[in-house]
Amino acid sequence: MPRLSEVIAALETLWPAERAESWDAVGTVAGDPDQEVTRVLFAVDPVQEIVDEAVKLGADLLITHHPLYLRGTTTVAATHFKGRVVHTLIKNDIALHVAHTNADAADPGVSDALAGALDLRVTGPLVPDPTDPEGRRGLGRLCALDHPVTVREFAARAAERLPATAQGIRVAGDPEALVRTVAVSGGSGDSLFDHVRAAGVDAFLTADLRHHPAAEFLADRAHSPLALLDAAHWATEWPWCELAASQLDEISDRHGWDLRVHVSKTVTDPWTAHAASTTSDPLGAPN
Repeated sequence: MPRLSEVIAALETLWPAERAESWDAVGTVAGDPDQEVTRVLFAVDPVQEIVDEAVKLGADLLITHHPLYLRGTTTVAATHFKGRVVHTLIKNDIALHVAHTNADAADPGVSDALAGALDLRVTGPLVPDPTDPEGRRGLGRLCALDHPVTVREFAARAAERLPATAQGIRVAGDPEALVRTVAVSGGSGDSLFDHVRAAGVDAFLTADLRHHPAAEFLADRAHSPLALLDAAHWATEWPWCELAASQLDEISDRHGWDLRVHVSKTVTDPWTAHAASTTSDPLGAPN
């Protein structure tokens, strides 16, 4: 069985820490470099529910996309939920490793997994990494469909193929407009609007779209008449867990490690219910 330090070294070849954004907090959060690793669990969020799942599974290593501590802290006391996570990990000899924006920009990365879940053909990064001479790494992905579909049909495809959440898929734009090219970005994507507009695609699928940035973006539709599709943050990033697990499986086979690699199917999206509007006049608003 490999030691944790050996597994982490292999993971660093997939998602080097130096390729993370400067504000990010990636890498190993907890764990003894000399401990043996036999079972690994992938998940999006390092929350207590996931850590408890890792304990029940008998995992030695938990790999999450989101950081546990994105900002500094002065305590890991179990009086706070993050402290309880740390205590549970250490008491059960479970290491925690984070791959966040370094996994976003990887080749393949988070948005490749999202595109694959939607059966899209990736043609390149939305925001290319200037340090990549091959032009394959970077944030987001530009994609093409095998045949045109309407925005309505594409939204239905996303709702069917991404993990189910209370939010589902929100759409802004003409539901009957044709979609031939798409930009996708796992996680929060409205900071990429300028790149999306410059790409000239027909639609942009991402998460966490806010009212004002989306409204201002759509107000310029005379120059960029594309549709916006807003999915749940967790749902757009969960496909990466399956991609990353398959990458670690391949590394394990190559090294003869015989790791048991699992993907959590626990939904950690914070929204748990959705009530559709029932007004008879879709253009009306309550007084």
